[in-house]
Amino acid sequence: MQLSLASNSLGLLRAARLRPTVLASEPAFRSITQFRSHTAVAFAPAVPHDVEPEPEVPQNLDRQQNARRILHDAVAATAPRQNWTREEISAIYYQPLLELAHQSSLVHRRFHSPGEVQLCTLMNIKTGGCTEDCSYCAQATRYQDGTGLEAKRVETVESVLAAARVAKANGSTRFCMGAAWRDMRGRKNSLKNIVEMVKGVKGMGMEVCVTLGMIDGEQAKQLKDAGLTAYNHNVDTSREFYPNVITTRTYDERLKTLSHVRDAGINVCSGGILGLGETSEDRIGLLHTVSTLPSHPESFPVNALVPIKGTPLGDTPPIPFPSVLRTIATARIIMPATIIRIAAGRKTMSEEKQALCFMAGANAIFTGEKMLTTDCNGWDEDSAMFGRWGLVPMKSFEKKPVQGVGYVDAAMS
Repeated sequence: MQLSLASNSLGLLRAARLRPTVLASEPAFRSITQFRSHTAVAFAPAVPHDVEPEPEVPQNLDRQQNARRILHDAVAATAPRQNWTREEISAIYYQPLLELAHQSSLVHRRFHSPGEVQLCTLMNIKTGGCTEDCSYCAQATRYQDGTGLEAKRVETVESVLAAARVAKANGSTRFCMGAAWRDMRGRKNSLKNIVEMVKGVKGMGMEVCVTLGMIDGEQAKQLKDAGLTAYNHNVDTSREFYPNVITTRTYDERLKTLSHVRDAGINVCSGGILGLGETSEDRIGLLHTVSTLPSHPESFPVNALVPIKGTPLGDTPPIPFPSVLRTIATARIIMPATIIRIAAGRKTMSEEKQALCFMAGANAIFTGEKMLTTDCNGWDEDSAMFGRWGLVPMKSFEKKPVQGVGYVDAAMS
């Protein structure tokens, strides 16, 4: 009888994804109490690949109270601030995840319409041939043999405008254009064509964003004069971890480009990539960098690494979803008026995971045919998801300026 009971219990444990370390030759248990006592040591829970251990709550009572006070003050704030310390961000980031997501949702509802999500479409207007060594990117020339990606010339103005018209017809309100090169030096003809692309997309009533690598002040001014809404230049990760990912462009060079963009009166779009091999402290460092810029970025893209075979990070395991959610929730609390965009990696998320991100404060997505060189959720798929979850697309130029946020209303400029 005891043997039968132990066997049934073992089956239940296996069904619950527990790994037995007990040898088959071990004797049957004489009682349920003895069985439970033994299995408490002999069986270790199998942790799913997309779950990471919950951060430890500070054991010191004073530290716990201080962390709660920091969270309370952050959630109660009525305007953004740029003087966050890493210690404050850490206290928020390491809150119990459900509590963190709940508090971030309260902030989101105060600063944004919670059911509105911006639909953005990204087009690669210059594929491959980049001289940089970003270890996650298939467009770097040095990884071409492994990735098989062929470099292409810059798209024509008309082909880009045709793609923008398709995006608008499918509901996108922001059209983003990316070019795979280090900077804009010696690219006068390309810049001239990009200016025409910006003018054309703006003329359709859409917001326009470009990501062209490093630019100087004069180039930023030309893009501003053309009607550019936002310029994307991600800092990718923390300053400390950055050299492990990229060596051909410094962290300060990235910040200098953001300065040129900001000085030209263009909205800054800057975020990071999660899953590069960084730690939670590096994600906190990323959040600290962007939240202490002279003004918060108008938008903060959160990318989950999409490993591409042939790149140095091609075999990297996926970032645990709780880390993505924790980053989004913390970003919403410390940058309350910024648009938080779920970018690369959304294709791997279930609708339920995406819904958690929206509840925690994300309010923009990329939708369409491609995310530069990786797959993207399609318009029809996202339209159906919006219907199921009661979401509505954000209109172009609907974001209103909020004190302390570097937002420029391109429709009025």
